[in-house]
Amino acid sequence: MQIEQVTDGELSILEVIWERGTPTSRDIADAIYEQVSDSKVASVQKLLERLEAKGCIVRDRSERAHQFRALVSREDFLQHRLRELADRLCDGALTPLVTTLLRSKGISRKNREQLRQLIHELWPPEK
Repeated sequence: MQIEQVTDGELSILEVIWERGTPTSRDIADAIYEQVSDSKVASVQKLLERLEAKGCIVRDRSERAHQFRALVSREDFLQHRLRELADRLCDGALTPLVTTLLRSKGISRKNREQLRQLIHELWPPEK
C-alpha cells in the first residue's frame, strides 16, 4: 500500500485514531488541545478531510457525530516512513539507520531482550 506524506498535524490526528479506534472529531480535538474551541474543532475537521483524501482514514457517517477509523496501521505507517528514510539517507540500506538509532538512545534490558527475540524469530540459528 502506498502511503502519502502526512504533515505533523495530520500525524497527531492519526495517533489519536490509532489509540482510540473510532473517535469523533470532537474526541480528537479534546485529545489534542487543552482548551477546545470551535476554531480548533474546525482545524481538526480540515485535517481529517485531508487524511480521508489521502486514503489514511475512513469516515463513518451513520451517526450524527461522524466517527473516524484508520485505514493504515501504525506499523504499516512506520514501516513506510522508515523505508523512505533509509532510501533517502542510506541508499536503501537499513543497517546504518538501525545502528544509528540503537547507538543514539539508551536501550533498556527489556528492549534488548525483545530485539534479540525478534532477531531469533526472523533469522533462526542454522543447524
